[in-house]
Amino acid sequence: MSVRLSLLRHGETELGGALRGSLDDALTPTGWAQMEAAVQGAGPWHRVISSPLQRCARFAATLGLPLTLEPRLRELHFGDWEGMTLAQVHEQAPEALGRFWAEPYVHTPPNAEPVARFAERVWATLADLAEQHPGEHVLVVTHGGVMRMLLAAARGLPPDALLQVAVTHGQLSTVVWRGAELSEVPTCSAA
Repeated sequence: MSVRLSLLRHGETELGGALRGSLDDALTPTGWAQMEAAVQGAGPWHRVISSPLQRCARFAATLGLPLTLEPRLRELHFGDWEGMTLAQVHEQAPEALGRFWAEPYVHTPPNAEPVARFAERVWATLADLAEQHPGEHVLVVTHGGVMRMLLAAARGLPPDALLQVAVTHGQLSTVVWRGAELSEVPTCSAA
């Protein structure tokens, strides 16, 4: 079974450059514009599956497609680091941040969700989407961490490289899930 997934990261939020994780902050007007620009001319999609956090769900609800809110598509919960910028974390816990950045599957931030558990829920979601929507093109409105993990896998990178994958606000990337394999679909740019 295969399913084509267009992955859309939410746009800029009220917390700016902070680690948002499970915090439920809203999009800024710029964030709305980033997402609108990303989907313009893209698709068509059969349905939308979205994280239930408002920075994803509110935009997803405007698209006029069948919508499912999927809690397993939430961002990684960053524990004590939620709401902090990377600069603040670096100032308070530089060694812990360095260890997490180098080996996120081994070094969990204080009181955070382990990356391995995060990965398990995201991969289980993909398997369920492929089973429930075979052959469809699905728009998945989600977070940077989810996209980094999936794009790293689709590009054949080792799991610990997920934090090295750049994902911008309002980025739209497409992957295809076939069985247990994930591949990235190159983005076509207009000439």
